[in-house]
Amino acid sequence: MKIIDLGLIGYKDAEALQLEALEAVTSGDQENTVFLLEHPKVITLGRQGGAENLHLDPEQLQDHGIELVQTTRGGNITCHFPGQLVAYPIWRVEKRPGGMRKFFHDMEQAVMDTCAHYGVETIRRPKHPGVWVDETRKICSMGIGVRHWVTYHGLALNVARDTSLFNAITLCGIQGAVPTSISAEAGRDIDMEDVKHVFKRAFAKAFADSAVAADQAAE
Repeated sequence: MKIIDLGLIGYKDAEALQLEALEAVTSGDQENTVFLLEHPKVITLGRQGGAENLHLDPEQLQDHGIELVQTTRGGNITCHFPGQLVAYPIWRVEKRPGGMRKFFHDMEQAVMDTCAHYGVETIRRPKHPGVWVDETRKICSMGIGVRHWVTYHGLALNVARDTSLFNAITLCGIQGAVPTSISAEAGRDIDMEDVKHVFKRAFAKAFADSAVAADQAAE
C-alpha cells in the first residue's frame, strides 16, 4: 500500500492522476495506492445524477468560483472545498474477501476511527454509504468507480468548520441531510495535517492484511 499526499489540487488534475494509477494498478505495475488531497471549490455529479439537487445556475457558479463536474463515480451530487480531506483509493478488490460491501465498510471504519480520535462519535446509516454523526448530520460522503475490479474515486471527510458550499446543493440528494465536520463536532479547530496523519494510520489498519503492519503502510 502506498499513500501519496497531493496537497491542494484541481479536480481534473487529480482525476488524471487517478486514471494513470488505475492503469498501473490494474496491470500489476503499481501497488494499491491512496491519494490524499484537498480540492478547490467544486460540485460533482455522480452516475445517478444530481443536477436536480443543484441550487445554483451556471452564472452563479461562475460568480462564486465554483467548478461543476460530471464524474464516473457512483452516488448523487456532492461538493469539495479546502478544509475537506479527500481520499482516493486506487485499490484492487477482485480477490479481497467481502467484495465491494467490505470495501465500503472498511472505508467507513477508517473515517469513524479518525473521527473517534478527536472525540467525535459517528454511525453508519443503512442504504446511505458514508459516515454520519446522527440520522441527519453527515460528516463524510463516499462514491467510487470500478474498472476491471480496481476502484477509483473515494471519500470526502469534512474537517474544517466552514461547510457552507453544501448550501448550494441538496446533500447527496438526501432530503433533510445537513453537513457537519470534525471541527464543528469537536468544538475546536482541527488541523488538516494532523487529520491526514491520523487517517493514514486508520486507513492502513482497516485495509492491511495480516502480512502488512499498519505502521509500515503509510509514507
